Amino acid sequence: IALLWKPPIIVTSLIVAVSLFLLVINYSEKPYFLLQPVFGQSFSRNWMFSRPPHKAFKPHRGYLSVPNQEPLKLHCEVCSIVSSSGQMLGREAGAEIDQSSCIWRMNNAPTRGFERDVGRRTDLRVVSHTSVPLLIQKPQHFFGQGNETVYVVWGPLRNMRQDGKGIVYNMLRQAVENYPHARIYVTTEDRMNYCDTVFKKETGKDRIQSGSYLSTGWFTLILAMDMCKEIRVYGMINDTYCKSEGYRKVPYHYYEAGSRDECAEYLLHESAPYGGHRFITEKAVFAKWAKTHPIKFFSPEWQLS
Repeated sequence: IALLWKPPIIVTSLIVAVSLFLLVINYSEKPYFLLQPVFGQSFSRNWMFSRPPHKAFKPHRGYLSVPNQEPLKLHCEVCSIVSSSGQMLGREAGAEIDQSSCIWRMNNAPTRGFERDVGRRTDLRVVSHTSVPLLIQKPQHFFGQGNETVYVVWGPLRNMRQDGKGIVYNMLRQAVENYPHARIYVTTEDRMNYCDTVFKKETGKDRIQSGSYLSTGWFTLILAMDMCKEIRVYGMINDTYCKSEGYRKVPYHYYEAGSRDECAEYLLHESAPYGGHRFITEKAVFAKWAKTHPIKFFSPEWQLS
């Protein structure tokens, strides 16, 4: 009788083992980097699925609220990420953008006066530590009661440390004290390091040694791939756009008329020996991600080879 029961016990043990393995893969911050030495460099978190599973209901401990340290919880079916680029001007994509379940913007990019092109609603803003002072200048507009926008702020530890010496974190904590309904989250040090690791994995370059600064767009796409079932990016050019003949010249930001040309800015940063955003390099990585994730680009559209 005992022999007859061994197969069910073995099967049950295998099911439990596989279930635990999948649980670790799904919930770990960066499990596939730990498993690459075993399975090789081609191993990634998408090894089982052609599209990543929707994990929007899972609290994300890479982003913690100010000051209570609660993980970010977000549910987005379709995320429309609106670039701050001058490419948005004249596209009249606002109505289409406003149909999305979640609308994401970056830094302090405004909607008022640009509704026809960029839409009206803002559900989430990914904000650089350098742009926080711009939000603080208009606290009622950005953090006042009735504003349900979620703010996700990224920055280096020196500015985000929580021991009283982090200048930017102190600003955010004061904003929450003044506006208790404000929903502000900061990117953890581990998550910042993870974003650096992804950059090195995708480009072969160490971010610090290469003198590179990651852009707000980089942090936005990485967050979106964890939180959105479908991603629609508006106003972002691809990595070859600025080399194409007769490309459309637009201001770097749609809300800064007459400002520096976008492509001129991109090329300047790409070639800077230190302290440059590698916008063009990042766009090449985004195109790669779009082949394995539900990411589409509009205004202008990208042709993915």
